[in-house]
Amino acid sequence: MSKKTEEKPTLRVGAVSPKIRLGDVDHNVKVCVDAAKRAAENGVRVLAFPELTLTGATCCDMFRHPTLIQAAETGLSDFVKATEEIDMMIFVGLPCELYSDVICNCTAAVYKGDILGVSVKNELMYEQSKYFSAINYSKDLKICGKTVESLFDDTIAVPFDERFTVQIGLYCDHIDDETNIIFDHKAHSYVIGDREFDKVRTCFTSKITGCTLVKVNAGIGESTTDYVYAAHNLIASEGKMLAEAEPFADDNLVFADVCIKQIDGEEILRELEGISLDTHQKEEATAVNKNPICDKRTDMFLSCDEEKRTVECLDAFEIQAQALAARIERSYSKTMVIGVSGGLDSTLALLVCARSADILGMDRKSVIGVTMPCFGTTKRTRSNAEKLSEALGITFRTVDIKASVTQHLKDIGHDGVTPDVTFENAQARERTQVIMDIANMTGGLVVGTGDLSELALGWATYNGDHMSMYAVNASVPKTMVRSIVSVYSLRDREEGGSCQEILDDILATPVSPELLPPKDGEIAQCTEAIVGPYELHDYFLYYMLAEERSPRRIYENAKYDFEGVYDNKTILGWLRVFVRRFFSQQFKRSCMPDGPSVTGISVSPRCGLAMPSDMSAAVWLKELDRIEEEEK
Repeated sequence: MSKKTEEKPTLRVGAVSPKIRLGDVDHNVKVCVDAAKRAAENGVRVLAFPELTLTGATCCDMFRHPTLIQAAETGLSDFVKATEEIDMMIFVGLPCELYSDVICNCTAAVYKGDILGVSVKNELMYEQSKYFSAINYSKDLKICGKTVESLFDDTIAVPFDERFTVQIGLYCDHIDDETNIIFDHKAHSYVIGDREFDKVRTCFTSKITGCTLVKVNAGIGESTTDYVYAAHNLIASEGKMLAEAEPFADDNLVFADVCIKQIDGEEILRELEGISLDTHQKEEATAVNKNPICDKRTDMFLSCDEEKRTVECLDAFEIQAQALAARIERSYSKTMVIGVSGGLDSTLALLVCARSADILGMDRKSVIGVTMPCFGTTKRTRSNAEKLSEALGITFRTVDIKASVTQHLKDIGHDGVTPDVTFENAQARERTQVIMDIANMTGGLVVGTGDLSELALGWATYNGDHMSMYAVNASVPKTMVRSIVSVYSLRDREEGGSCQEILDDILATPVSPELLPPKDGEIAQCTEAIVGPYELHDYFLYYMLAEERSPRRIYENAKYDFEGVYDNKTILGWLRVFVRRFFSQQFKRSCMPDGPSVTGISVSPRCGLAMPSDMSAAVWLKELDRIEEEEK
């Protein structure tokens, strides 16, 4: 007769990222209480919120203000009181002033009207180190008018079942043998490729630690000034994914029943021996990495694999749309105003606007597309702008700016004929003035269309198309803009939409600012003939910023990857143009508008590229001179 198998003790754990309002502690307490009640209704016994939930994690320098810190502590008291009837252990994050002028990123463990302890985060992300102190605080601390335990080793037993021990934060170098569950609560931004990488990382970490890993991340309530947060919450155990929230999902509560850890400390050490977690994660993620190694790469921003490439393009599009939707909502804007030229960049931005309106439940007529024909506008681009606007169901307006630009040129003493930089820029600046004023008239927000490639090259009119109120393409290079529009076109055809033919013609139209008069009705000014091929510049851009490679290494790589496409002299010539423009045009990037990081590569002065506007390119150009001499 067989013995009855002993039932393993289980515990239902969960993670949730409520839609907070940045800095609005009262609102955040309310949505956290509502989320806790909903989790309890689903049988969750231990629940975690993202770090700094009560204020939001992206308050930056405002974390140094006592008003916010005091509000957070009061908010914690209110949260504790509001959840005292809920039989659930809850981890909630907030900024705390532990002693004079020492502000820390803390997590409070709350249970039935009591604060069991507070953990102080001592491994800070770079951006957090500007605002918080990283200290090993082993003394008991005072919070909400009472002295509570400092969770110095970041572990705490579950009060109603001490067989389960929880670690707050993922520190793989000091996991206690008794730890069963790790809550990795972070505020990590979301870019293309992150979904699969996070899943691989979470599963692998749960496998080598023998613990259940609950990853809870910040959501769309965080700032979208430069980054986007997707509330991609995960639960994994013993290398298997138990629950996953869809990125940007309204309902991102995840929960799973987990058992006591079955692997002992010695086994864990054997698993970890000789393994660097970061290195192994990268190896495990090779299959989903956005730049997998292959023989030749000319497009460094997207995967070689066609299926993964499609997923990344759709992911990028959704990041843009969710970010814009958040900005529209928080700015109380009634409309989205965008200049539509019939070109590639404005097409993508317009598609993003339409999707953002759908996310917010706004009528698409709240998107106002404005075409502003002038000296260089062609019938083809103007027609495509109008037809696409009609197919998307947005409001379309035409404002002919020829008379106003002509008058302006006359006012400043320009002959109105010479096709110089003044002739071109006057048109770009007039267009920006028009859409800014329309936005004022309609209570709206101007959506920028310029892309990452143009920002890198400075191919934008200062205070013209360079300026907007939110720049949705700012982290998307030109080659990727083309890929996203192509994928959208294919999906539109599959779904029986009416945009595909229009989009295909836009994709086939030469890239041009259309600032010079047409020749025989056709575009007279092709951008790539002036500044160079975008596939080369995007390649240079990737290696310059993402890999931080020298001009020589970039050139050597490009010679191999573009063999048979461009000769060495052509590659070297356009690399020189890229370097010269990249440095000389930094002043435009130093005051660029807000915009979401989609690819993880950004030239934003706030988070992406800290570079002085007057820095010289001399040493980079000198290296190119040496290469030129060697090539002769």
